[in-house]
Order: sequence, then structure tokens, then C-alpha cells
Amino acid sequence: MIRKIGLFVFFAGMLLATTNLSAQNKSIWTTLGKVTFKKQYDEMLGFKVDVPVFADEIKAMNGKMVEVKGYIIPVEGYKNQKEFVFSAFPYSMCFFCGGAGPETVMEVYSKDSIKYTAEAIIIRGKLELNDSDVNRLMYILNNAEMVRVAE
Repeated sequence: MIRKIGLFVFFAGMLLATTNLSAQNKSIWTTLGKVTFKKQYDEMLGFKVDVPVFADEIKAMNGKMVEVKGYIIPVEGYKNQKEFVFSAFPYSMCFFCGGAGPETVMEVYSKDSIKYTAEAIIIRGKLELNDSDVNRLMYILNNAEMVRVAE
């Protein structure tokens, strides 16, 4: 009987965690969009750069596991990817190609290779915020893994 109760609690916890991540996924790009920028002089570059100022909602997600729906923007060909840019928008509309803002993309470092697809997918990983390294994107997803192809 104790074993059955333990299994029930385990699966109920898993369902609750999945439900929370799914609800979070619907609004994560909206939340990540709540960033402003300030001009700050960069000693190494020798001129002012835009530095992100993260809203409290974004800061609360720093270091947390998140699920994100988006599109793979490959950086090294159309093959399996372990390091890539992930975008809220398809390739033709992404930050680099179509005029969306820098808050719509993130660097991804995955545990295992994720097969390239032009379809939207959902990935899960640990979100890190970057407001100091101008050579990197402001959102970084580490230890990412494929969850599923989005519907």
C-alpha cells in the first residue's frame, strides 16, 4: 500500500511539474520580452553598447528549468545540433534575418544533438541571463534537451 501511495505521489508531482512548465511555455517569450536597454561604455570595444536591463519576472527565471517553444537557427549547417540559436520566430522572421529584437533569440547548448527541423519544437533547459558579455546573446539555455515537436 505504501508503495502505491509513493508511486501516486511521484506521478502526481511529475504531472504538476509538466503542467507548470507547459503553462510557462505559453508566455515565456512574452516574459523574456520584458527587457529594456541602457547605453553603457564598453572599455574593450571603446564605445557605448546596449546592455539589457532584465525585469524582475525575468530575473526570477534565472537558473531555473524552463520549456521554450521555438525554431532552430543553425550555426553550422543543417544537421544534428548541440549548439545553436533558438528563436521565437521561424528563420525568415528571426532577429538575425527579419527584424525581430534580441529578446526573441537565445543560445542553446544541448546535452545531446538535436536533429535540425524547420518546424517549431519545444526544448527544456536551464536559463541563464547575460548582461555583461557583448559577444553572447542575453539568454542562454544550458543542458537543453528536446521535449517534442510543437503542435
